[in-house]
Amino acid sequence: MPRELTDLPFARFLETREGIESEGAYDCAHFEGLSLDDPQVRGVVFTECAFTASTVTGGAFRYSRFNDVWLQSTRWIRSDLSETNWMDAEFVMAALSGVEAFGSTLRRVSFHNCKFDSVNLRGATLIDVSFVDCVLRDVDIMDAKLTGVSFPGSEVSGLMLRNAKLKNVDLREARSLGIASGVESLSGATVTNMQLLELAPVFAAAFGITVKDL
Repeated sequence: MPRELTDLPFARFLETREGIESEGAYDCAHFEGLSLDDPQVRGVVFTECAFTASTVTGGAFRYSRFNDVWLQSTRWIRSDLSETNWMDAEFVMAALSGVEAFGSTLRRVSFHNCKFDSVNLRGATLIDVSFVDCVLRDVDIMDAKLTGVSFPGSEVSGLMLRNAKLKNVDLREARSLGIASGVESLSGATVTNMQLLELAPVFAAAFGITVKDL
């Protein structure tokens, strides 16, 4: 179950901040109800911070670091999160649309009831990441490295994973699984018998197999 704000070990130390500067570091800051339009925030470090009911439209957080952060009801629209680093982070009811997060690193990150639409994670590194009860549409993880990633209760469609490297990736609890490209890169993933049958046409197409009844 996702945590509440009061469950955070650093909750009593949080101080409300009304905005985010273009450089520097934030420790125990609470960003609530922000509406950021085209922010240019690069290389900023957020440590033990909370983000609630905030919207980021466009802009860039490139090269920023998010360590032990908690985000609830946040929206990211066409934002640049490429080359960012996330460690011990938790997203709750977040929405990411058209987000560029290529080359980013996510370690021990959990997503609960989140929506991903056309998110670019190409070349990213995901270690011990869970997508719980999420919706992932047209997510690009080509050339990415996934280790210990799971999708319990999530709907996955249009997944692009050509040249991705998977290790201990568990897809068995995903509610649905749709692969748009790179099905041959599923090596290192675990699926159910039913999922394998559902993916059979995709495998056949990828390997040039013609399936035709007599």
